[in-house]
Amino acid sequence: MELAGFHELKDRLRDLPVKEAVVAAAHDEHTLQAVFEAGREGFIHPVLVGKGEEIRSIARRLGQELGEDQVVETDGEEECARRAVELIRRGRGEMLIKGMLQTGTLLKAVVSREGGIRKSRVMSHVAILDVPSYHKLLFITDGGMVVAPDLDQKRHILKNAVEFCSFLGYDCPKVGALCAVEMVSDAMAETGEAALLKEEGARGNFGTCVVEGPISLDLATDREAALAKHYQSPVAGEADILLVPAIAVGNVLGKALYGLAGGEMAGVVLGATVPITVNSRGATAREKYWSILICAAMGGPAAPACS
Repeated sequence: MELAGFHELKDRLRDLPVKEAVVAAAHDEHTLQAVFEAGREGFIHPVLVGKGEEIRSIARRLGQELGEDQVVETDGEEECARRAVELIRRGRGEMLIKGMLQTGTLLKAVVSREGGIRKSRVMSHVAILDVPSYHKLLFITDGGMVVAPDLDQKRHILKNAVEFCSFLGYDCPKVGALCAVEMVSDAMAETGEAALLKEEGARGNFGTCVVEGPISLDLATDREAALAKHYQSPVAGEADILLVPAIAVGNVLGKALYGLAGGEMAGVVLGATVPITVNSRGATAREKYWSILICAAMGGPAAPACS
């Protein structure tokens, strides 16, 4: 199954149980707007960690009633992050939502050896784009965490993304290992790595998926361009996941599709025991809402093998 856009994802969620969501530093209006909307629609039940008086004040302003057990009084960024992660460890949450604190502060608590919730050796970020000019959702990784991944890190990033799509219900996600060209070149190390990832994907190293690489952006997303260049691949014009060679590529690509191309964006960090939203503190309530729904959608049945 592929998702045409965020609204199709939302429709799918109606058949899933409510998820417990822990919000770190919840004293932020945009975050609470998104959280309360997702809560009212029956997708999540939030536990709000942070400055209790501010949280309740914002809730009243937004016309939201809070239960006695929904607010966990905590002050200071580090303490908010630590307490939120602690609640996850105790089984009180199935996702972690970033509020009014720095991403680095939250992730420091997540990866703490003493009290963290890290699962994978490499944690990675996936940006999910709903772009008007593309016929389905695009998953871009990693434009948010790993700056210059080596081949082994790319393996982990790719596996994280494939497992993520499988959790969302994808039968066999199509992966494009993006490069500037579609041929292996000694001058571009990432092209050789992309070719290796394709071989490893064919052996099933990353789970149920099809990996193509090296492949350029136009070939991965435009079937007409692939036909014109006589490039044959099941990924051509049909990519679900775009694996980028470096953080700068993913960051620029995501922002271009989100801003200039008029797309809507969500984001999630993978590799912990639960999915984590780490939207910018300046992100819109809508962007945060879609990120919450993406996390809420995880946890479906395992994907079957590719045909």
